[in-house]
Amino acid sequence: MKRRIVMSMLAGATLLASTLLGASPVPAAESAGPAAREAAQPADVPAEFGTDWHDPVTAAPPVTRPSGKSCQVTVAEAQFRDFTPYKGTYSPPDGCGGRWSKVVLRMDGKVKGRQYDRLGYLHIGGVEIFRTSTPEPSPDGIEWSVEKDVTRYSDTFRGDRDVEMLIGNVVDDTYTGVIDVKVTLTFYAGRPAANPDRVLTLRDGTLTTPRNSERIVAEVYATGSGGGCEEFWYLAAPDPAPYSCKTAGGPYREVQIKVDGQLAGIAAPFPHVWTGGWSNPFLWYVIPGPRAFDVKPIEYDLTPFAGLLNDGRPHRVEVSVVGLTEGQSGWSAPVNVLVWQDAERAHVTGKLTVHRAGELANSSTYTPGSEHRVDTRGGHRLTVAGYVDTSHGRVTTTVRRSLANDSAHRWTDGENLDALDATWKDDQSVTVDGRGPARTTRTQRTYTMDGSIVIGADDRLRTVLTLGDRAAVVTTQDGRRTHWSRVDDTYTGDAAWTLNVPRDQRHAVGTTSERYRAYGSDGCHDRSLTSVQGVLTEDRIRC
Repeated sequence: MKRRIVMSMLAGATLLASTLLGASPVPAAESAGPAAREAAQPADVPAEFGTDWHDPVTAAPPVTRPSGKSCQVTVAEAQFRDFTPYKGTYSPPDGCGGRWSKVVLRMDGKVKGRQYDRLGYLHIGGVEIFRTSTPEPSPDGIEWSVEKDVTRYSDTFRGDRDVEMLIGNVVDDTYTGVIDVKVTLTFYAGRPAANPDRVLTLRDGTLTTPRNSERIVAEVYATGSGGGCEEFWYLAAPDPAPYSCKTAGGPYREVQIKVDGQLAGIAAPFPHVWTGGWSNPFLWYVIPGPRAFDVKPIEYDLTPFAGLLNDGRPHRVEVSVVGLTEGQSGWSAPVNVLVWQDAERAHVTGKLTVHRAGELANSSTYTPGSEHRVDTRGGHRLTVAGYVDTSHGRVTTTVRRSLANDSAHRWTDGENLDALDATWKDDQSVTVDGRGPARTTRTQRTYTMDGSIVIGADDRLRTVLTLGDRAAVVTTQDGRRTHWSRVDDTYTGDAAWTLNVPRDQRHAVGTTSERYRAYGSDGCHDRSLTSVQGVLTEDRIRC
């Protein structure tokens, strides 16, 4: 019985929802004014959670905005009570031209009462430009805002388009929270950056690129969800382990993209934790986990395949999740394709010259005992290279990517202890060699999860959890470093509440914190937040 309760909370976002849906909430200091940029003043912290708490906030940096003229368009304004999508139309803004230096999406939301965390998306002209989850409300109500730089989709914004948005929801006598949102786009006039010339979507699983494409990048908003165990795929156990969520191959997951059946890209999915996750919504009421409100797409550089794709014919593009049992649902993976074109040529030819896929490693070992244990080690390597003959000469692109996953999952009978210590690594290098010195960009991503759920004899459930989202990016040219950045987003939480009692008898307590550090060629951002029983007790900026 206890495990059924824990599972229903762990499933959180999608127990009743089968649709999916990011972007970071606008930091509180940005909306509260200069005084809030200093460390928060000591507050009267209650002994336990009440019926109201601080609005959601993250330590992530706000989206920077250029100075000068801007124009705003409302894209969607809706209340979500069920699974009926909002449908509308979009028209480009008047007065800011057809080329923009930046485009910023903002979603303002509010909800009150009782509600699960929900997942949602926003499509403009069929292109998914935004994917997000929602916070769980207090009885008295919360408000939050999310911003995202969507300049890369400028091609989509230049014409009249259909709009579709959905945050799948259920409202009844128990779950009373109606999700009320407004989404705007703000356009900043000015000289545009080197954005894609075209933004494409798949048609019946196929892609037809312009014949003069010289760079092609696919982005996939991959998220495990759907109301089943794939929402917390990282805990899946193989047979014969006695665990409530099982997958034959264990917890290793890998998101692959193929072109005409040939492996074109591999990636480690990000281990999202939505705001009802790890059996404990009290962990997330104020500070969400990394990317919970910013579902970033996986990017695959498909430029080595440009010579094949530029023949003017449709090519099949497929996304699949390694480790998912065949025929099982639970993942959403919509695809956008970003294309840069050669304005001086009607047809860019080329050839795939290297395709080297290593053997996929995936080993999950079950060890029985008073504490059951599954140890998993997995990984994969892929190298692809190809050239295109452009108006400015032959350009060769080489993409190397390697994945690694190590995890140790421990639990007791009845799963009254359930613990995981896991690390995922996703390293990629892209070398572009054409006119002038070769340029290499190397990106090293590391995701970590270290936590445990314990249910005591008094039905007191406690969750202790640390999550990490780290990335280091270095670009070199002619042996010299030309640009670099490093991001470390770390979340820690410790919360407890009593099971099997009315809400007013749960006696919930929780301390959560986040520190987001970003350094590099473009400057630095270092911000820390702490909340106790829903009260924001620290908001500190170090640079």
